[in-house]
Amino acid sequence: MHRLLGWLLTGALIACHSTPLVLPQRTPMPTTHQVPVLDSFISYREEGAGSPIVFLHGNPTSSYVWRNVTPKLADRGRCLAPDLIGMGSSGKPDIAYRFGDHARYLDAWFDALGLRDVVLVGYDWGGVLALDWASRHPDRVRGVVVFETFLRPMHWSDWSPEGEQMFRALRTPGVGEKLVLEQNQFLVRSLGHGVKTGLTESAREAYYAPYPDAASRRPMLQWPREIPIDGEPADVAAVIERYDAWLAHPSAKPALLLTFGDAGLSAPGVIEWARTTLPGLEIVPLTPAGHHAPEDAPDDIARALQGWLDRHGW
Repeated sequence: MHRLLGWLLTGALIACHSTPLVLPQRTPMPTTHQVPVLDSFISYREEGAGSPIVFLHGNPTSSYVWRNVTPKLADRGRCLAPDLIGMGSSGKPDIAYRFGDHARYLDAWFDALGLRDVVLVGYDWGGVLALDWASRHPDRVRGVVVFETFLRPMHWSDWSPEGEQMFRALRTPGVGEKLVLEQNQFLVRSLGHGVKTGLTESAREAYYAPYPDAASRRPMLQWPREIPIDGEPADVAAVIERYDAWLAHPSAKPALLLTFGDAGLSAPGVIEWARTTLPGLEIVPLTPAGHHAPEDAPDDIARALQGWLDRHGW
């Protein structure tokens, strides 16, 4: 879990007593399209034509994270990268931003665009959403590619003592609000420690722009509270168990797991569990990268996707 945790551990335990960090000047994120969904709207980037390839981001990024990947796949299909509800340039309705909320708005987006014959690509919570949607809509899916995501529910014993202390803090009412909503520590530390190659000023501005105040940061806070640890929250643990059963079934659609070293959510124990429990899951190791791997290794990711599409005749 070190890749996922490292950005938050150093200095984070004293963050509740620090002053908010000064962020760079914010500029609006570019948006290609918007489509109404439920009581709000989803923004998404689109390029290419043909069968859809949908790219789902994680926390606290946006569709912007795929900007150096999708152009390399645009000759292979209709590349679509939405901003999850409440994130990026999508609408910010007054909802709890639980996993079920994100899934519900994403379902409405898929339906609004009438997407079928889909390849899904996702990391972090985008990987969970991809596997969840695929397992519930197998007749609309060609295959799924994930990395740096939750392949199985977790236990507190999976975490280092420092990681357990930090994530218990994030999940504690009042403490998490101080860290994330008031001081914006999650965004700053996640991007600072989750990208090995660093970010340009314009990239930082693009990631900071959707979160100018405490109210806008509610999705960032809720996501750590959705991680299923020792069975809680039970509904999210059930989602992961359901798509694990789907992946393990002989009739499952092709699935690919990319790994970027042996830390974080690609820890050896997790990978060995996946090899034995999900034998149909193809595992391809790539050059080490940070948790937000599309920032560090867009070319490697694009080549791996191209090779996988070729192997399946797509």
